[in-house]
Amino acid sequence: MLAIVIALILVALIFDYINGFHDAANSIATVVSTRVLSPGKAVIWAAFFNFVAAFVFGTAVAKTVGSGMIDVKIVTFAVIFGGLTGAIIWDLITWYFGLPTSSSHALIGGYAGAAVAKAGFSAIIVSGWKLTIIFIFLSPLIGLVAGLTLMTSILWIFRWMPPSRVDRWFRRLQLVSAAFFSLNHGANDAQKTMGIIAGVLFAAGYIETFDIPFWVVIAAHTAIGLGTLAGGWRIIHTMGSKITKLQPVGGFAAETGAAIALMIATLTGVPVSTTHAITGSIVGVGATRRLSAVRWGVARQIVWAWVLTIPAAFAIGGGAYMLLRLAGAR
Repeated sequence: MLAIVIALILVALIFDYINGFHDAANSIATVVSTRVLSPGKAVIWAAFFNFVAAFVFGTAVAKTVGSGMIDVKIVTFAVIFGGLTGAIIWDLITWYFGLPTSSSHALIGGYAGAAVAKAGFSAIIVSGWKLTIIFIFLSPLIGLVAGLTLMTSILWIFRWMPPSRVDRWFRRLQLVSAAFFSLNHGANDAQKTMGIIAGVLFAAGYIETFDIPFWVVIAAHTAIGLGTLAGGWRIIHTMGSKITKLQPVGGFAAETGAAIALMIATLTGVPVSTTHAITGSIVGVGATRRLSAVRWGVARQIVWAWVLTIPAAFAIGGGAYMLLRLAGAR
């Protein structure tokens, strides 16, 4: 039993690590594309604030993922492993093709797929999915509106200032906005793995109530921070330059707008997509110049990847559980 628990916790932390390098683009693409930081310095900056988030935010998102979306009574080791497998495989597929999809939605999709494969759709807690589904549409919209509003306000406030001075100021300010975004990225994304690990401990009887031990918080934030250090360079190229061309002032607006969307979700306990938030914010910033400044073909590919993430991870997670069941696991 103990060996299985340790193995599952390690698989969950491997997912968290993959989440970190898959979503490193979200944290550093803008600050790298504007040449405010080199890629090496940027990942260190982002990883540090991914870890610091452990001491800033609570565990509301972790509890939602671990016990608010799937009936914990049907959760077994095989269900958890199947769900993690679905998330990991989908993350690696989309990383290979350079698509900035949501690791969060891959995790909840894979977890749901494995649970449904075991117990049917009665395993799904419908009320727990409502806010998550709403935020699939709301988080990129909040990011877009916030990025558009911030960029428009900055352009108006600094309209008489020489561009060179504006650029110099916002090169410094973008360090702050990148830190703010990375803090919120770590806060929301690391908590999803915490919820899965707590599910393992609960299923094994090591915890009697669905609370998140502090060592789990530290372990999850360490794993996502190390993953961010590894970087996800294929996706960074898509996020940083393919959607629209950014200057430091635009990078500041995009990161701040996305961080606001993430903070709202984290404080309300919703497992939201950092990818959706930053992509929407980048599009909003690009649209302040002109609509043609946004490469809508690339944006369309990203949206299709978003649409496919939950059902694809659901199918892979369900398939992984069925293979485990054939092998004798329950």
